[in-house]
Amino acid sequence: MRNVLIAGLVCLGVMAGTGAYAQSDCSKIVPASPFGPDDQTGATNRVTPAVVKAAAAEIQEGKVISLTHPLVDGVPLFGTRFTKTVLTATTLAPGGALGKNGATFMEDTWLSQSHVGTHLDGLGHFGRFDCYYNQNAMGKYINQNYMTRLGLDHLKSFATRGVLIDLVRVYQAANKLKTNAACRKPCLDKGTVISQADLEAGLKLYNVTLREGDIVVLHTGWVDLFNQFPAQNALYNSGEPGIGMEAAKWLISQKVVLVAADTWAVEVIPGEEPDVIFPVHQALLTDNGIHIIENAKTDEIAQEAQASGRATFFVNMTVPKAVGVTGNFIAIEAIR
Repeated sequence: MRNVLIAGLVCLGVMAGTGAYAQSDCSKIVPASPFGPDDQTGATNRVTPAVVKAAAAEIQEGKVISLTHPLVDGVPLFGTRFTKTVLTATTLAPGGALGKNGATFMEDTWLSQSHVGTHLDGLGHFGRFDCYYNQNAMGKYINQNYMTRLGLDHLKSFATRGVLIDLVRVYQAANKLKTNAACRKPCLDKGTVISQADLEAGLKLYNVTLREGDIVVLHTGWVDLFNQFPAQNALYNSGEPGIGMEAAKWLISQKVVLVAADTWAVEVIPGEEPDVIFPVHQALLTDNGIHIIENAKTDEIAQEAQASGRATFFVNMTVPKAVGVTGNFIAIEAIR
């Protein structure tokens, strides 16, 4: 039995190394990209020089607000994901300093999956069977180490306009807010389906109309549970408020380049159909090349928007151009 198991593992390793996976006819499963048959970039193609120039007008005060949670062990993580930091400080040991000038240094090792903390979902993160963005049958494009298509190295800029939609205010104004008792501030409870009408109401609060190339940031108040780590990790991961398919389709029609939320999956959990798994991920990433940011820190920008009456900002975001990677933790800021 042990030999059979070893043989099976070896076989899997060979398959991963050679791309020997079943290949679907992805032209029947995933739409073609509007940006051409060789496109690996997705919706960031919409961030043109004209879009960047128009977005730069949002910088009026030079105020910078972070939308990024600090990366630290102990934050809530989905499924079996993990993090572990290790500090190397050998030169600080007695006699370890270098040279007559006593030079010392320290380095870090960060062990984790790429989809932890405030992070970006790339186009190679999610598919329909073996079919991914732009009809790529990904079995041909993976090995034991990375993807050979759809990696983050193909991204263009996210230097564009960001638009906050404060769903907490929307639900309060409509007198339909069902909060969670563990939230210290108002929040939408898990399982709350955010609709197209809710998104439009949130835009109307600040007299904003979406433009092609925008980034949409959703504030549900769920960020408060993230901030209570590790005490509320189980609750945070047990479900979430989020957009349903109707809202996702509407955002797609608006030609946005990215949807961010203060939750771990952006879409509503439990889902609208129990046996359909992460359909919003498929609609945004797989079918339309629209990126996703999960675990965004939205509380400060929501407060700023309410205080100033302005929900738009210029997006400053750092995404490592990591070759063949499905996603990565990021730093995102709103510049006002």
